[in-house]
Amino acid sequence: MISSVARTALLIAALAVTGCTEGSYGDFAPKAEKNLPSEILARMNAKGMSRNSPVMARIFKEEGKLEIWKQKSNGRYDLIASYDICKWSGQLGPKFIEGDRQAPEGFYTVTPAQMNPNSSYHLAFNIGYPNAYDRAHGRTGSNLMVHGACSSSGCYSMTDEQIEQIYAFGRDAFRGGQTEFQIQAFPFRMTAANMARYRNDPNYEFWTMLKEGYDYFEITKVPPKVDVCDGRYVFNRIAEEGATFSPTEPCPATTQPATLAAAYQSYKSSYDAAFNAALGSSSSVPPRPSINGLKEAKMVQEWTRKRARGERVSLEPPDMIEDGVIVETTDRKGRIDSPAGRRMAALEAAEAAKKKAEEEKIAARKRAEEEKAAAAALAQAEKDAAAAKPEAGSDQPAEAAAEPETRPGLLGGVRKRFSNIFGS
Repeated sequence: MISSVARTALLIAALAVTGCTEGSYGDFAPKAEKNLPSEILARMNAKGMSRNSPVMARIFKEEGKLEIWKQKSNGRYDLIASYDICKWSGQLGPKFIEGDRQAPEGFYTVTPAQMNPNSSYHLAFNIGYPNAYDRAHGRTGSNLMVHGACSSSGCYSMTDEQIEQIYAFGRDAFRGGQTEFQIQAFPFRMTAANMARYRNDPNYEFWTMLKEGYDYFEITKVPPKVDVCDGRYVFNRIAEEGATFSPTEPCPATTQPATLAAAYQSYKSSYDAAFNAALGSSSSVPPRPSINGLKEAKMVQEWTRKRARGERVSLEPPDMIEDGVIVETTDRKGRIDSPAGRRMAALEAAEAAKKKAEEEKIAARKRAEEEKAAAAALAQAEKDAAAAKPEAGSDQPAEAAAEPETRPGLLGGVRKRFSNIFGS
């Protein structure tokens, strides 16, 4: 029955590929012309694969793996290579908006035109984000790649040696006639145990939808036909004659070969039993952090904008836990080493120098005023002391000497003058 299911899935997949896409894969740079290693070619031969047969890729964030699957002579796909992802940015969960630093999750396609042999990241290909599903939900972003150089701000980054091999798989398949290859990007391997482990995650509903496509591939080992209608992915469905799939419109009436539908239901029954069993057991592996919806995406977007402007920000994007509390990932702050960062640093340094000069000017003026006031106070004190001091030769107490000044009338004034002249 499986071979029949596989043939049915191949038919469905073939219906999804129409036309011919022109590309630049015939003009690859020398670094993009490297042949696959002899051990991979030998493994392909042993598995009944030709060098130019079609390929597809699967990505698993939590496990940090990128897999290349290749079509065998019987039409089914088999795993031919697995690579450790050098770096992917963000958390588990889909990409929402430009600047949220999330690596996408979903079903994407790569055409020859999306291959970039002259990438500044050694080699690269655009995964095709945003796709029809992303656009239906207003999700934004651009230039989301699989590339080399082991540096990521929303991409899946590999080492240069790895991307040369991954690139070669796509190049050879295109030269063999494949017009596009599928990339399936998942948060984790969608086993019953993992789905149970993440059942309380805010992205669980989205992941459950992706899992249907994951399951179809597990059953048939053929990339599923992917469409979008009513704002959701649908897999291996054929619209009735005259009907079409529209990402934002209700799904049309569809059909599916009975053998494929039966195989899926059988697989799902086994999965449901395993999932229920997993609910009753505890996992030793805690769930990884995931993005908490559009609100957190916007928060990270603002962090990205500040960082791009060269402002001092936390070294890692802020995080948002389930109750909406924002958590800074580190107390340390810094600015990106870029023209914008250096320009911002220079502006802040100039502003700091200006502020310091103004503060020093104010402090100097304050010191001058304080010194002037102190000098005036000292002069007044000396004057007061001189006025209170008795004249030389007088043995009269100071109080007595001061007494004539307090006597009223003309006589008192005369006595004061005589006292000042003769000292008595």
